[in-house]
Amino acid sequence: MRRLFPGDVACWLVKTNRPPSDLVPGWRPGTEQPLTRCVRPSHRLDLMAAGQPCLLWLSGRDRPGVHALGELRGPPQQDAGGPAVSLLLTLLDEPVDRAELLADPVARDAEVLRMPAGSNPSWLSGPQYDAVLARVQTRERAAGLGPWLP
Repeated sequence: MRRLFPGDVACWLVKTNRPPSDLVPGWRPGTEQPLTRCVRPSHRLDLMAAGQPCLLWLSGRDRPGVHALGELRGPPQQDAGGPAVSLLLTLLDEPVDRAELLADPVARDAEVLRMPAGSNPSWLSGPQYDAVLARVQTRERAAGLGPWLP
């Protein structure tokens, strides 16, 4: 695992293998939900702070990709199962599919795409995060909605 520094990370990416509807029954697209997710102990946890952008990434074979956008509510805390981070996330109407990001010349180099079984949390660089946001904003404009604001 590559050692990260604060300037490397534009956005944290927290992984789950459970769909958002299993994490929060009744979670509707466009609505915010607080979530707490476990993360692996590493130096990365020392870089995480309240207000930093965060994405929820669904792993696995069924609709892998970005399913929610939001921010960290605080740094990771120790709970009974190990370190966990509190998030405030908005569920997307349509996920940003893994295949879409693999086809993007900038996003395809993201850690989560190069090493799917890698660290949790993972991260995106500024250009990679911009590639995700551009896809979200294009969909919202097509649906007649305004831009997503972190």
